[in-house]
Amino acid sequence: MIVTETSEQSGFDKKYVNKRKQEIKKVGLRFGFKSVHELNYPAKGLDTVPFDDLISKISYIIKSVRPNILFVPNRNDVHTDHQVTFKAVMSCTKNFCLPFIQRILMYETLSETEFSPPLPENAFQPNVFIDITDTFKEKCEVLKMYETEIGESARRKAMPRNLDVVEALGRLRGSRIGVEYAESFMLLFESL
Repeated sequence: MIVTETSEQSGFDKKYVNKRKQEIKKVGLRFGFKSVHELNYPAKGLDTVPFDDLISKISYIIKSVRPNILFVPNRNDVHTDHQVTFKAVMSCTKNFCLPFIQRILMYETLSETEFSPPLPENAFQPNVFIDITDTFKEKCEVLKMYETEIGESARRKAMPRNLDVVEALGRLRGSRIGVEYAESFMLLFESL
């Protein structure tokens, strides 16, 4: 599920918008997703959307797809769209309403999670680590499809979203569980 979209109305140029749409399509085909649910709310403006509307649409998709595991953005990311998405997903995933959900994991996003103010309540403290050593190269190949997010240009080398930083984070998280590469999450809910 993709909650927001880049659009000219949101301040993105037409070339960027079209490129982004093609990237999403390519990634969906690469993974063989049965469907990609796009809510098309304005990027950088999710906090202006009626919250009940957002909850209703997210809830509808969750009830239709019936996932066992949900991955949600970090509630303390500096990106307001991530904060609103987190709150909306958590508002519509109470286990007594959706018993098919077995796990909810909060993920970190490079350039959003680590830029939160250094306050104790903002700390990302992972307690679930998944070994991705065998699929790390494929992860990087897929990330390269998102040229609008991941770049190898000189300008991008100092940016948090480049493959060198992705590798460093993967190695750091892997070191926690004794593997070459891992991804980390905060467990928010797990059914018994």
